[in-house]
Amino acid sequence: MNPKADIKVAVAAVVAGDKSFFFQCSFLGYQDTLIAAMGRHYYKDCYIQGEVDFIAGAGQSYFEDCKINVTHGQGYVPGFITAQSRASPNDPNGFVFEGGSVDGTGKVNLGRAWGPCSRVIFHKTYLSSVVTRKGWSFWNFPGQVDKITYAEVDCTGPGANSPLRVTWEKNITASELQEYSKSSFIDEDGWLANIPIKY
Repeated sequence: MNPKADIKVAVAAVVAGDKSFFFQCSFLGYQDTLIAAMGRHYYKDCYIQGEVDFIAGAGQSYFEDCKINVTHGQGYVPGFITAQSRASPNDPNGFVFEGGSVDGTGKVNLGRAWGPCSRVIFHKTYLSSVVTRKGWSFWNFPGQVDKITYAEVDCTGPGANSPLRVTWEKNITASELQEYSKSSFIDEDGWLANIPIKY
């Protein structure tokens, strides 16, 4: 009997608009929970739960102080938090996690490439022991790891700084990190100043 036979993809949200803001929202699912399909997105103090590719898509998305909760069943193969699908090195999209935490049950990878130039950055994020030692997968793009940008910068916790991380994980310098700041990555035109609530 396959315990996963009854588990189906159930998308909680698909975000395909530009300048989308989510504050203290919860996205609950197992696979493909949150599809950040396209556009610029800002997620602040949100709760996102799942196990397989549960933050996916080609959005230009910034996650600040979000809680990532992993729901990995016992005996299952570890899933992936992100499946980011950047197609070209000229595409501005990617996922940036600033602060926040990754916790939950079982084991999970930080991400796998859903596109040949997939891009995911974790900065100052608490990574619990649910994170696998290898951390990342090139998935269907084994010959293009030089184009994939996966990085952890100043992360803490027992799941951070594994000596067994994939060798092609990027080392981001302080100057390069500026490209992934909130103002540079999603707010160059200042749209966040027009959000009608204080957060």
